[in-house]
Amino acid sequence: MAYLKPDKPEKVYVPALRAAKEKSEKLVCLTAYDYPTARIVDEAGVDIILVGDSMGNVIHGYGNTIPVSVEEILSATKAVKRGASRALLVADMPYGSYHTGDNKAVRNALKLMKYGGAEAVKLEGGRNRVDLVKRLVDEEIPVMAHIGLTPQSVHKLGGYRVQGKTTDDAKRLIEDAKRLEDAGAFAIVLELVPREVAAIITEELTISTVGIGAGTNCDIQVLVLHDLIGFTFGRQPRFVRQYANISGVITDAITRWMDDVRSGNYPAEAESYGLPEDVDAEELKASIPF
Repeated sequence: MAYLKPDKPEKVYVPALRAAKEKSEKLVCLTAYDYPTARIVDEAGVDIILVGDSMGNVIHGYGNTIPVSVEEILSATKAVKRGASRALLVADMPYGSYHTGDNKAVRNALKLMKYGGAEAVKLEGGRNRVDLVKRLVDEEIPVMAHIGLTPQSVHKLGGYRVQGKTTDDAKRLIEDAKRLEDAGAFAIVLELVPREVAAIITEELTISTVGIGAGTNCDIQVLVLHDLIGFTFGRQPRFVRQYANISGVITDAITRWMDDVRSGNYPAEAESYGLPEDVDAEELKASIPF
């Protein structure tokens, strides 16, 4: 018996990442923080959606990711889950959600999966997170690791700087990546890492690398959607390539609407609701006792 191939693209699960790596197929990942954005990103064919703590910068205007709470990530994950049906949904574990003990970290990760609909979580750190990654994986929680520039450590690192530039630092990153793979992580984000170091890690690991500012050799590329579409303010990192200027589109639309309102062109008669034909406006006005 022949089976019809479904028109809808196949759902992306964690094992699909390794399968793509084995076939040298590049995957893509974008952030989303709400229902409409998630729908657009998912229907465009993005493989992974990250509900990132980058919302601190691009949604809440915090200036960095540190103030982002579990509740904010959870709320956004719920909304994104409603809008995404194909992409693998990964939720960031924000600063403080996994720093005060493995049991608390497990509870927070379970909350994001059980109540938020996340299909995996992401957390920052190298060898200092190996035991935690093992614990989470043992609890059936898929983990995407994150090394290189770890934004939650911005104060310790002294700013947003490329990591792994010296031989010793590069070796440490490579060792950290291997340890995280051995701990059970299914993928590792490499952020602001020299492309040569990222290429070595990608070649040495059997799990996928997710690059952001780490060159073209990574298995997966990730960007903050707002950077991609020009919906941010201020200076952007060198690795960001802007494919649209949504801020300009929105500003233009608002400006034209305001002009129409002030000139009386909005709303037009066809855009307004009128009384039924059996109700006369003049008679209505005359019947008002004041």
